[in-house]
Amino acid sequence: DAEFQVVATSLVLSVPPIFAANPRAGVEELLDSMIMRYIAYNSSLQGVVLAHSNLSFTNKAAFIQRDCPFLVCSIAFDASVWSPRVGFKLCKSFLALLCSPDHISLLVHRTFNVSIPRHHIPTDTWEFEYGPAENDPEFGPSVQQATEEDEVTKDYTLSQDSGGRWVHRVTADVLGGNGALVEFTVIGLTVANEMLSLLGSLQPDPFSPRHVVQHNTEEEAGDDESVDQVEDEDGSESDPESDSDSEVETQQLLGKRK
Repeated sequence: DAEFQVVATSLVLSVPPIFAANPRAGVEELLDSMIMRYIAYNSSLQGVVLAHSNLSFTNKAAFIQRDCPFLVCSIAFDASVWSPRVGFKLCKSFLALLCSPDHISLLVHRTFNVSIPRHHIPTDTWEFEYGPAENDPEFGPSVQQATEEDEVTKDYTLSQDSGGRWVHRVTADVLGGNGALVEFTVIGLTVANEMLSLLGSLQPDPFSPRHVVQHNTEEEAGDDESVDQVEDEDGSESDPESDSDSEVETQQLLGKRK
């Protein structure tokens, strides 16, 4: 399977009554509203709709249900979709939006968001190089603006402006710099408000348990014990028997002085 596909599919749409004289125009407007959205309710699509064509009506007449004025139309059309799947390997030149010690945020095809967390970046090959401080007189914003024209690509400039970049430990090449192709594996899909974003991995074995973040249960247990000790100390300070003994000793001292 390819990430870009042209699929033949069918839908049942409710066309507003304003298009009663021209149902085809109403259907095309509804299909246009699906562009660049991730369609999950149709098993044939299951991806981001990029374009549609070859529209046809499967029935000669539309029908109206009870008092609803909308025209119910059955249609068939061809849709161009972008439908990456978990396990796909994408080898693309990407636009790096943000590089940090924790993750890489980038755009694939200059459109779709991809996030690569740190534990899916092979640190034996790549290392994070921090950018210059903003108040550094030698590498401040004014110096960066003067040297922007000398940059080979915008990808490298954006990585510098973000405060750091990932570089190769041996060759010192910037990850994704100079339009270099970078291959990553899709390990997750996130859909929010019908917008698709990917979770990627640069590891050669991205689905290995070694790359799963595990919380340290021993530290959590130690924290619980320290909390219990603090509670015990607080309880001992508020012990009523100790308070009564201290009051008796104070009264005895006052009696001796009298």
